[in-house]
Amino acid sequence: PEGVTSIGESAFSNCSSLISITIPEGITSIGNNAFKGCRSLTSVTIPESVTEIGGNTFRDCSSLTSVTILDSVTEIGVQAFFGCSSLTSITCKNTTPPEASSYTFGYFDKPIPLYVPAESVEAYKNAEYWKEFTNIQAIP
Repeated sequence: PEGVTSIGESAFSNCSSLISITIPEGITSIGNNAFKGCRSLTSVTIPESVTEIGGNTFRDCSSLTSVTILDSVTEIGVQAFFGCSSLTSITCKNTTPPEASSYTFGYFDKPIPLYVPAESVEAYKNAEYWKEFTNIQAIP
């Protein structure tokens, strides 16, 4: 409803039949474990208003194939996308690499494309954690 600014911890955790979500503008943070274990979820776009994605937020969303993170996000929690084994691309529109950890996206085939703003490719290649991606490209 209007006025809500955050999605609380474990709010939709283990909703195994949840296929898609639209996170509305106005949400500024997504709590820990909010969508953890939503195994049927296929894609998510984080809206411009979100600045923080909590730990384990999308952990074990094994059908998630793509993620788009807009430029307002400054922090992505530990293991936020851990276990998202079907990811085929990640787009991060932030010109400054968000704070992250080496377990944010967990263990997967790091050659998948990480799309970032053209002027920020080198910043991502040199940023802690993000430099682990071996296929960093400018957003097409």
